[in-house]
Amino acid sequence: MTTRRFVQLDVFSPRPGAGNPLAVVLDARGMDEARMRAFAAWTNLSETIFFLPPTTAGADYRIRIFTPVMELPFAGHPSVGAAWAALDVDLAREHDGRLVQECGAGLLPVRIDRRDGHVLPAVRSPRAEPRAAAAPDWLLADRVWGARRGALAPALWNNGPDWWLLELADATDVRALRPDLAAIAALPGNGKLAVFAPGDGDADLVVRAFAPGVGIAEDPATGSVNAIIASCLHREGRLPGRDGRYVASQGREIGRDARLQLEVDAEGEVWVGGEVQAVIRGTMDW
Repeated sequence: MTTRRFVQLDVFSPRPGAGNPLAVVLDARGMDEARMRAFAAWTNLSETIFFLPPTTAGADYRIRIFTPVMELPFAGHPSVGAAWAALDVDLAREHDGRLVQECGAGLLPVRIDRRDGHVLPAVRSPRAEPRAAAAPDWLLADRVWGARRGALAPALWNNGPDWWLLELADATDVRALRPDLAAIAALPGNGKLAVFAPGDGDADLVVRAFAPGVGIAEDPATGSVNAIIASCLHREGRLPGRDGRYVASQGREIGRDARLQLEVDAEGEVWVGGEVQAVIRGTMDW
């Protein structure tokens, strides 16, 4: 049995325990896909990543991303966590504050900022594209599970994973929402729905993400869906915050308190980043 280095991170987290856990296998060379899938299912976390040698010139490192039930071409908190881990254990070295990640979505630029001694990675999300899918009548109603719907029409989007978006009228509606998880699981696109509204004081936007279609009732911090929301609000001319930057709050309803840093740059590209905490360091046998 091969012993491999392993860390478990907390991503988009100002302190351990506030963000989204990420399992990281640092030495995955020689692991076949079946073993990766099995280990990701065993961790029972929303995502597990596996570091492998790059296959493309220009990439500083390569990862594969697995949920407990499927592989993803891109996901936000695994990509932010991967950049942090690559620097932490010297798997890669930044060039003028930049890295390039290779994953199923291709080559993704990563920026490395530093603040108060903390490394703050931000990954450029793949561009969000609409999916051709009809929203069910319950999602188009003026009120959804008793909450007032916002201005943005519900729609299915993709930037690697598929996500339905539902804008609600205010943060109170988002925080108090009691969704029908069976109805969400039946949505086209793997049964995932994100709800959001303008912030309630300590963040510019309040977000919740439900993914019962892939076995996750509610995700505590979701980089991919926050990037889609930023892209959609930018297209509508309604981006919150200042100078294309804002902070999203997610996870408070399930005992977390994640903070995601979003930026839409001059080219309309969306960057998502935040703080990362190392919680567990050790080895794994699989």
